Amino acid sequence: MKVEGRHYRTIWVAEDGWTVEVIDQTKLPHVFEVLPLKTCEDAARAIETMVVRGAPLIGATAAYGMALALREDASDDGLERAHQRLLRTRPTAVNLRWALDEMMAALRNRTREERPAAAYARAAEICDEDVEICAAIGRNGLAIFEEIAARKPGERLNVLTHCNAGWLATVDWGTATAPVYMAHDKGLDVHVWVDETRPRNQGAALTAWELGNHGVPHTVIPDNTGGHLMQHGLVDLVITGTDRTTGSGDVANKIGTYLKALAARDNGVPFYVALPSPTIDFTLDDGVTEIPIEQRGGEEVSQMTGRTEDGRIETVSIVAEGSPVANYAFDVTPARLVTGLITEAGVAEASKDGLARLFPGRAKGS
Repeated sequence: MKVEGRHYRTIWVAEDGWTVEVIDQTKLPHVFEVLPLKTCEDAARAIETMVVRGAPLIGATAAYGMALALREDASDDGLERAHQRLLRTRPTAVNLRWALDEMMAALRNRTREERPAAAYARAAEICDEDVEICAAIGRNGLAIFEEIAARKPGERLNVLTHCNAGWLATVDWGTATAPVYMAHDKGLDVHVWVDETRPRNQGAALTAWELGNHGVPHTVIPDNTGGHLMQHGLVDLVITGTDRTTGSGDVANKIGTYLKALAARDNGVPFYVALPSPTIDFTLDDGVTEIPIEQRGGEEVSQMTGRTEDGRIETVSIVAEGSPVANYAFDVTPARLVTGLITEAGVAEASKDGLARLFPGRAKGS
């Protein structure tokens, strides 16, 4: 995707051939800054502090974190330490575990001398695979967009999304935004309602920023506006991403997604989830009870950062002093509220049978 007309991925290897560079998403939308990662600990902290975020990008960063670790210690102990350190960074996104398992499989039986180069090669493959997966998600989602648009010829297609499932959450294209970009590039009149997405404002800060850079018409709205828009026929479909989806089709995504799905169901608005297959956890059946929900620091709720009129970036407190804060990072949308799961292999019904048809042999008990 583009930043001021120049194509970027969210993660890449620097010109020195080993430093890993990422876009510091904590600085957006006010400052575009590239951050170098030189150690495994750098990669782990980048994931923990949400310099990088989004399930696919977390996985890609963890993969490169393993490569960085092996530059310092390519022994079996070094490999295991890096794996365990990176695995602890974020509990909800299953791509993290998937990517680390892929790295271990590629490295475990290699010699110490072979491991560093092999690690960088496999991490690069994981990134390239993610780009291809997201492009395929975009093509499959585009068909849905075109079908809905055909029912209202000459009118704008209004899409509502929650949080950031854009290219900033992946290596390129995004998941929920991939069909948006493809529809826009194809000339479809598409407009995106962007939930601000408290806490952290990842919709207002990230989704709006990347849509604006690509020239996609959009409007930022408070999180609790979506239901009103749906009641008045101003939303044609909802599309979100996910950090983990169970084998039965339950979806864990940024807190507030469940409420959007409820509003969509009440108003007859299609609710789609776009996801790469590594985000599917076929070992789980009941997302509400089995998916671990990360609880983050209260400062993400009690504080906000923005640009002042004189150009300074300031963080201010918005909660009454002494009031406790709860910060659940995700919620689970039950499969019964999901119209369809848009994957690289096609669009699946949000059910065990639907996913098993698209991914035979991976379903639990198959």
